[in-house]
Amino acid sequence: MSSSPLPRSTQTPRILVLGIGNLLWADEGFGVRAVEMLHRDWRFPAQVNLMDGGTQGLYLLPYVQEADALLVFDAVDYGDAPGTLREVTGDKVPRFMGAKKMSLHQTGFQEVLAAAALTGRLPQELVLIGAQPERLEDFGGSLSPIVHAQLPAALDIARKWLEHWGATAIRRDAAPETAAEALADAALSLTAYEAGRPDAMSAWREGDARFLNLRQQNAGAI
Repeated sequence: MSSSPLPRSTQTPRILVLGIGNLLWADEGFGVRAVEMLHRDWRFPAQVNLMDGGTQGLYLLPYVQEADALLVFDAVDYGDAPGTLREVTGDKVPRFMGAKKMSLHQTGFQEVLAAAALTGRLPQELVLIGAQPERLEDFGGSLSPIVHAQLPAALDIARKWLEHWGATAIRRDAAPETAAEALADAALSLTAYEAGRPDAMSAWREGDARFLNLRQQNAGAI
């Protein structure tokens, strides 16, 4: 998978698995949902840090600087067919501003990688696992079915990289239950999120035409 594996002088390379995205904008939540599912179904050695990075941008820099290997899940816009997975490694992942926009959160994360490089603390190995979104303009929506269906395949790719880096996954007997074990608040989990949000017609998540029409009617009555 890599032409330059991590040097074995580091007995236990520090690995950061980062999910980036915004849960409130449909398929932009792919990265967060991927790392959430990975954490739910699998356990890893202590050298592996799984993190819900959300949209934190430069706040992620200290964690990136401490890693020997970095694996990122994110929504990636290549103009592919919706749901297409991309596996990008090393220098092929744009690290500096001005490169071709690949990730929907690239501006913030490019800055993180550039800052890590400037401080001489960029991870030795970098992998991006991205999914082409189908739907974004669904505020409060969840993953589209075609993107959601790619989560298991994305996790398979991630586990192969982790195995390559010496961190073997062990399937959990049960999902983590305590707050201390969770990556984020339980209310943000996919199951809770899906159960608690209104349907698209009730919420008009793509813009409430009823409200706009009411404003027009009131303006006409004045």
